[in-house]
Amino acid sequence: MDAFKLLTRSAKFKTGAASSSAQTLPSKGKADTPQLFHNAEADRLVAEQNSGKKRKRGHVGDDEPRSEDEADLDFFGSRKGSSVAKAAKKDQVESFHQGDASEDEEGDSIDEVQCRTILNAHKIKVTDLRDLEEIQQAQVPTEEPKKKKKKQQKEEASRTLTKKEQKKARRLFPQPLVSFKELRAKYKISRRLAENIAEQGFTVPTEVQLGTLPLLLGEPAAPQKPKTEETAEPDLLVVAPTGSGKTLSFLIPVINKIVRHHHEQQEERGIFSIVVAPTKELAGQIVNEGRKLVQGTGVKITLMKKGMQVAERTNEPASGTDDVLNEDSSDVSESEDEENTTEKKSKNKAAVTKSDILVTTPLLLVNALTENRTKPLASLPLVRNIVLDEADVLLDPLFREQTLDIWRACTHPELRASLWSATMGSNIEDLTKSLIKERKETSAQTKSYPLIRLVVGLKDSAIPNIQHKLVYAATEQGKLLGLRQLLRPSAAAVSDVRLRPPFLIFTQTIPRAVALQSELRYDIPPEAGGSSRIAVLHSEMSDGQRSEIMKDFRKGEIWILVTTDLLARGVDFRGINGVVNYDIPNSAAVYVHRVGRTGRAGREGGVAVTYYTKEDIPYVKSIANIIDVSEKLRGTEGEKSVQKWLLDSLPDLSKKNKKELKKHGVKARQTNTNATEGDKKHNRTKISTKSGFERRMENKKKGAITASRNRKSTENPAAGPGDSDGGSWDGLDD
Repeated sequence: MDAFKLLTRSAKFKTGAASSSAQTLPSKGKADTPQLFHNAEADRLVAEQNSGKKRKRGHVGDDEPRSEDEADLDFFGSRKGSSVAKAAKKDQVESFHQGDASEDEEGDSIDEVQCRTILNAHKIKVTDLRDLEEIQQAQVPTEEPKKKKKKQQKEEASRTLTKKEQKKARRLFPQPLVSFKELRAKYKISRRLAENIAEQGFTVPTEVQLGTLPLLLGEPAAPQKPKTEETAEPDLLVVAPTGSGKTLSFLIPVINKIVRHHHEQQEERGIFSIVVAPTKELAGQIVNEGRKLVQGTGVKITLMKKGMQVAERTNEPASGTDDVLNEDSSDVSESEDEENTTEKKSKNKAAVTKSDILVTTPLLLVNALTENRTKPLASLPLVRNIVLDEADVLLDPLFREQTLDIWRACTHPELRASLWSATMGSNIEDLTKSLIKERKETSAQTKSYPLIRLVVGLKDSAIPNIQHKLVYAATEQGKLLGLRQLLRPSAAAVSDVRLRPPFLIFTQTIPRAVALQSELRYDIPPEAGGSSRIAVLHSEMSDGQRSEIMKDFRKGEIWILVTTDLLARGVDFRGINGVVNYDIPNSAAVYVHRVGRTGRAGREGGVAVTYYTKEDIPYVKSIANIIDVSEKLRGTEGEKSVQKWLLDSLPDLSKKNKKELKKHGVKARQTNTNATEGDKKHNRTKISTKSGFERRMENKKKGAITASRNRKSTENPAAGPGDSDGGSWDGLDD
């Protein structure tokens, strides 16, 4: 039996599936709402909160008319409320510009039962990661232990809690942000910042914004708790799906905090917040989003570049001006020379940046703080917030030391840390706890804040609003054939997958990305743009080339972008229709981030296609499990791309093999510099459509050319430095 048919029969759809999926594409426009999870009860509570009505004891009847805000929350409905959404956006912007009187009124707090209902409906889980003793001390008022008897206190201390009771004690239900209008009315953020948010068209917050913004803007963890220093702003760990608006979630509180600081202390300027990202592309994207929010606020956000001065060193010797003043008048000319040299040094040395928010990659900032490893690590005493975007990568062994150096350089006693990613293991939580504990032990001035974790949906899972396809291609030639079928307009007749440009193609290594781009460059006809529509992007290209390709891809001039995992994390392409994993990802987390480039901000219709060959079979199960969980979250029945029999038949991978896969990828596709042209294994995994006969003929031709060059070099050896005349007589020596 054909293995290709056997292993791909689990992904059969109806004939109309391709045409229906082609009608709804992420590139066609915005989604009805950016939210992924909801239910009717949560929508009713949100609508009542937005309309300002008190919630009645009884259930609201289904026949009551719905408000405009509730209509916006029908995020998976078939109707398009474009006119309502546009009118709401226009009204919101006008209300901010006209100074609406509602901003002076205190927003009504939702009780704990309603908070629990809304948070559970949106699959938001907030957990306090501190020790249970610290949590109990924070929850119990200071006067209550005095009233209790000593016997009762001993009994409570001796009683150990079960795991279920411990989880219940750690759970928090903070106030949710039901609308962006509350940012000004309830949380009193800067007026200009609120106007910028409204002008960007943000009306309905996503799940991660709904949960994190109240915490970071200083709302108490529960309505009945007083607003104290401990509950004002915590250290935060956030695990939320890709494309859910994490960038906006950490930028708004940081900008608002700096605006308040500028109003209180106008003379103090410097770096108050640092945002660390693993790639230059992601760092540049964060800066672009931040510049839209800081317009007119007086806050400056800057992208870190080479040669930028970020810290002043107190141990450096001062300029010799005092010595010049004590010299005699006879040495005026010497003093002038010294002044000229000091002026030249000051001109050559870059001034310390006065930016409020610095966005950087780890290595750039560490090199600036240590002056390219020539001096000890300088401190950043003004930094009050450090944000780690894609924290699981930044605290991976590849970037860990650099990231920890940046964290330790921030010496302010009120420093708050926030870590954000779509995938975060328990080792990241343990490392964060140890770092916070280390800071407390090294400095007695360091203030203590609660460490809170917020998870949206299921931890380490792919977004449920895209279609996953797992395709067995047997060989490299089969993968290339399947990819060419996706490129053809008539692909729906051959395959049940229809993928329209623009889309991304991910490979394991840089040489494979370059080879695949050169193989596909002539597949698009000249009438449609030809080879200019396909490009490759990788880390060995210059910064100028990378930024130019990114710009053309965003503008739509490039339709297909072949890349490595450089673009797998954080980069926001809102109009991507699909992702192709030409080479299987190195881990389940990498798969989650790769496929998260499509289906951003609640858009439906995205497709994620993953090809695998015989060499990949041992590594497929973790990805198949993620696809299975994602489809269960979506609630699709009868349209599963991974059947149970396939999950049961795939082999499990040992921990050792998982580590090897994460570090080096699939062994058959690793870059082999020692491989000869006639190596069978190397040729088998090579991206090429040439037959074995054609490759042999090419190798023979190359061998003949090299042999001819070797013969010429042996027949005419290079002349020595004194034999320019072929050994002619140079005369007698003196």
